[in-house]
Amino acid sequence: MKTVSFLSDYGAKDEFVGVVKSVIRSIAPDVRITDITHGIPRHDIRAGSLALARASQYLTPGIVIAVVDPGVGSNRRGVAVELAADSEDTSSECSESTRSTLIGPDNGLLAPAVALLGGAARAVSLTNAALQLPSAGATFAGRDIFAPAAAHLCAGVPFEDLGEEISVASLMPAVVPSAQIQNDQIVAEILWIDHFGNAQLNIGPDDISPLGERFALKILGLPEPDAMDPIFNLPGSPSRPSHPPHISRQTNSASSIPASEASSPAKSSRSAARPLVASLAASYDQIPPRNTGLVVDSYGMISIAMRQQPAAEELNLEEGMSVILTPLTGDLVELTPRLRDTL
Repeated sequence: MKTVSFLSDYGAKDEFVGVVKSVIRSIAPDVRITDITHGIPRHDIRAGSLALARASQYLTPGIVIAVVDPGVGSNRRGVAVELAADSEDTSSECSESTRSTLIGPDNGLLAPAVALLGGAARAVSLTNAALQLPSAGATFAGRDIFAPAAAHLCAGVPFEDLGEEISVASLMPAVVPSAQIQNDQIVAEILWIDHFGNAQLNIGPDDISPLGERFALKILGLPEPDAMDPIFNLPGSPSRPSHPPHISRQTNSASSIPASEASSPAKSSRSAARPLVASLAASYDQIPPRNTGLVVDSYGMISIAMRQQPAAEELNLEEGMSVILTPLTGDLVELTPRLRDTL
């Protein structure tokens, strides 16, 4: 059996997803296609890269196609990246016994997943037109370039036939936020808000365990672009990091408080700092009603959550907001106000 896993920002309204899958099956009829998600916000490379990284270690071995591609039709490269973990496997087939290749635009989308899976062994630019679909336009690379590349690999075409070999060091690194820990204070960022309204932070339980179980949370506005750090390159170490790839401790940074703390007139009222009290909880059900909790989520990250309520909606949280966590001691009232009704 052969598997292609597919992530995109195509959504479900148009025919794009179905067309890509049909192109794959027309070249490699025996392929099984798994939809990771097609609900990535339009053009949001950051969200797509984080979703792919979260999913990567659980995907069925095979080919991965990821398409979040605001630069489609420009001079940005389409690439196929073979994982270092598979460098001793000379088979070019997309088999269940190997997790070999990630395919997509060279814009940083693939980088966190490649790093999590052991780094890149080699890469090619998808330049072989003979293994692509002819098209009058250049705006549907998922159909015309990425889908045929995946299908031809699954049909037995050698990896190197896809196009010109390129240096893995030349591939675009990920640009993702890094947590900062300084003076018993953590400056984190909301990476992801899931369907239930839980807000995942870019910190894990090891980051906060020395600081206790109760925290004051200061929610800041959306970060400025220069608060994003390019912390990952594809060549990477073959060993998996102890934290997911979007975590990087910076204990000596001079900018421990993001620039977003100083709100500008152009920002909304949400840029103002807002205090909350949150305690660690082993599960969502252990959070007292109407209180805010910090829960280790299914990916091993700390999430801001509420019991059977969407914390993001109740607390006016958005992906990209900064969160400052400061340990609390003493007897404090645990109730979290319904900020949505008071702001």
